[in-house]
Order: sequence, then C-alpha cells, then structure tokens
Amino acid sequence: MVQATPLLLVLFLALGAHGLAVKKCSLTGRWVNDLGSKMNISLVNKNGGFTGSYHTAVTATSNEIKESPLQGAMQRSPNQKGQPTFGFTVNWSFSDSITVFTGQCFVDDNGEEVLKTMWLLRSHEENIKNDWKATRVGFNVFTRPQPPE
Repeated sequence: MVQATPLLLVLFLALGAHGLAVKKCSLTGRWVNDLGSKMNISLVNKNGGFTGSYHTAVTATSNEIKESPLQGAMQRSPNQKGQPTFGFTVNWSFSDSITVFTGQCFVDDNGEEVLKTMWLLRSHEENIKNDWKATRVGFNVFTRPQPPE
C-alpha cells in the first residue's frame, strides 16, 4: 500500500487539477444588462484599452435611441487574478449627455461571467443654477446574452 500512495496522489492531482483552475472573466464580446441594454466590447489591447458600442434600452429624452460608441480601459495588473477592474465612457449619439461606468468583471459561483458596474450620467444644462439636477448615478449588472431558443 505504501508504494501505491505516490501513484494515487499523482493520479488524483492529474485528474482533479482541472477543477482547481480559476476561470478568467473576459470583457471582450457581447453583454446585456438588467434593463435590457446591449453592449459589445472589442478586443482589449496590450495596454488594456478597448472600444465598443452601447445600445441603451432606456432614456430620459424623447429622442430616438441610437447605438453609441464607448471607449475604456481595463486594469492589467497581475494581481487582478482574472477578475479585472475596468472603466468606460459612453458618448451618447442621440443626446447631449455622457455616461461613465466603472466596475469589475467577475466569475460567479456558477462559472458565469458577470460585470458589476456603477455609473454617472451627466446631462447638459443651460446654466449653473440647474447644475444640481445634471448628474444621475446608478448601478447595472451585465451578463452574457442567452442564446435564442
């Protein structure tokens, strides 16, 4: 039995090691948030920069919603452990406002990628007296879109 122990240990490590690997969260690709807004992020470059598009499902204006460009950066630090922090700006194509998002890309207990974000939306105001109402704050959770059934 003593001679079999090292063999069993090696076999256990070889077969069980794949279960210990941590899945990494990738920003690249398509996302949908809890309000139905859709986002597509291009490849993240070697410096952590990325671009993409955002199509919001909600608006406070009466303007027709249009897909809008986004630009952002992801933290490339090695201690991010596959769940990086990031930030991006959406320059709305259909209104005179801009939104900045910040968040983290997680892998949940089910192995699914999730973006937890907080945002600030700044609207244009005609004068400083209305500045008090120009900035909104909120939270969104993004997940990968489900394939059609």
